[in-house]
Amino acid sequence: MTPPTRRLRIAFYAPLKAPTHPVPSGDRLMAQLLVRCMEQAGHQVDLASDLRAYLGDPQDLIGWAKLLTDAALESNRIVALLAGQPPDLWLCYHPYYKAPDLLGPRLAQRFALPYVTVEASLSTRRNIGIWAETQAHVRIAVQQANLNLCLTARDMNGLQDATPTAQLARFPPFIEPDAFSALPNPKSGHLVTVAMMRAGDKTESYRRLAATLALLPPSLHWYLTVIGDGPQRAEVQAMFAHLPPARLTWLGQQSRPQIAATLARASAYIWPGCGEAYGLAYLEAQAAGVPVIAQRTAGVPEVVADGVTGFLTDPGDDAAAAAATLHLLTDPDLQHRMGQAARLRVLRDHSIAGAAQRLNTLLQTIVEGKP
Repeated sequence: MTPPTRRLRIAFYAPLKAPTHPVPSGDRLMAQLLVRCMEQAGHQVDLASDLRAYLGDPQDLIGWAKLLTDAALESNRIVALLAGQPPDLWLCYHPYYKAPDLLGPRLAQRFALPYVTVEASLSTRRNIGIWAETQAHVRIAVQQANLNLCLTARDMNGLQDATPTAQLARFPPFIEPDAFSALPNPKSGHLVTVAMMRAGDKTESYRRLAATLALLPPSLHWYLTVIGDGPQRAEVQAMFAHLPPARLTWLGQQSRPQIAATLARASAYIWPGCGEAYGLAYLEAQAAGVPVIAQRTAGVPEVVADGVTGFLTDPGDDAAAAAATLHLLTDPDLQHRMGQAARLRVLRDHSIAGAAQRLNTLLQTIVEGKP
C-alpha cells in the first residue's frame, strides 16, 4: 500500500457503542473495523471518549438531561486533554437519533478541526419526544461535517433529503476477508445463522427463520447451527420448539475464528435480516464462500446480490424463503457458483484493504484542505 502523505492523529468516537464495549454486536464490530482501517492506512487513532450516548426511550427526559450533563463534563475533560496537542481531525461513527454525537461538533469548532461522520442517519418519522432533540443534534453534526461517509444508499438518500447541502460520499461497509479465507468444506444441508438474541428486529428475524424452516419438506436433509446469545435466548429457542431438536445446534457466543470455522462447513447462510442496516455477518459468510438466503429489506440488498451471491425474498414471505432454501440445498453446483461469486464480490467491493486506501485519500484531502 502507498504510504499516506501524512500520518494523521485521529480522534475517534462512537456514541452508540465504543469499540471497547464488552457486549458484541455488529455496531461494535464496525467501530473496531473502522479503527483498524485507519491504522492500516498508517494513521494514529485515539479513542476520544467511551461515553455512551444511547437513549432507547423517546420519553426518557431524565436520561436525556443526565446525558447532556455527562456530555458537558466529558467535553471539558477532552478540552483539557487536547489543549496542548489537538488531533488532526475528529471522526464519529454512527450518530443517529438514539445516539447523537454531543462531543465532536463542539470540540471540532473549539480546536478548528475537520469533522467527519461515518454511517450518520436522519429520519423525520423518528422525531418523537426527546428524539426530536437528539435528531436536531445529529442534523447539526451532519451539516457541520466536512464529510459524511454513507455505508448504504438508504442512509445517503435520508441525509440528502434532510440536509441537502451536506457533504456526502458513499463508503461501502467492509470486513477483513482474510479471517474467513479457509478452504470451504460445506456439509450437505448445513445451514448457519449468526445473530445476537435481543428484542426487536433480531427476535422478529428468528421468528421468521423458525417459520421458514417449518415449511421445508420433511424429507429434505437439513440442519441448522445457530451462533449467538443474548437476553432473549429462551424466547428465541422456544420459537423452534416445533422443529426436530436433532436438526438444531445452539453454539452460543463464539469467537471470530470459531465463527469462520463453522462458516467453512456451511452450505448456506440463512438470516431474514428484519431491519438490518446492512449486516456484516452477511459479508463474513460470503467471504467464506457461503451463499446467503435473506429478505429483500432495509440495507440487505446493499451486501447480497440477489440471484448472484444468494437469494433475497420479499419481507414476511416465509414460503418464498423456504422455496429458496430448498432450491439451494438441492443444487450443489448452484451453491458452489454462488459461493465463489460471493467471495469474489467481497474481495472486490468490501475488503478492509480497499477501504483503507479510499479512506486515506478522503481524509488526507480534508486535512490538507484540497478541493
